Amino acid sequence: MRKDVGVGLIVAAMVVGIIATFIYVVMPNLPQSTTTLRLGDGLFRARIASNDNTRANGLSGVTEMDADQALLMAYPDEDKWGIWMKDMKISIDIVWLNSDKKVVHIVKHASPEDSTLKTYVPKVPALYVVELPAGTVDKKMITTDSTAVFQINNADIK
Repeated sequence: MRKDVGVGLIVAAMVVGIIATFIYVVMPNLPQSTTTLRLGDGLFRARIASNDNTRANGLSGVTEMDADQALLMAYPDEDKWGIWMKDMKISIDIVWLNSDKKVVHIVKHASPEDSTLKTYVPKVPALYVVELPAGTVDKKMITTDSTAVFQINNADIK
């Protein structure tokens, strides 16, 4: 009888370990959800990064983006969220939005060459950061007067 209990405890511990690994390792790396993002004169297919892991990875390793692609980073609260170009392969435009989804700061043509030298930080707190292919801000007439339109499940932001 005791041997059966011991085996059962070992199996239960293994199952708990597998579930914990899935929750903490696999889930944050699953494909992120997407949303349609309207900003300036542009309409973008935006991948949503809503947790520490997906925001930290950002566009690292991406070698190209279509003109209608974007990364929308959503944070749990407004702050001066910095963007570091670590492991970036392409230049991007970076747009910070406040809780009203209004553009509060823009950096154009952030270059991968700046990857170890610079962190881009907005002048005022923001709740969202949008990364776009370099040149998009000018092409799509995105300004600090622009307001973004998108839907996101705030309950998923961690």
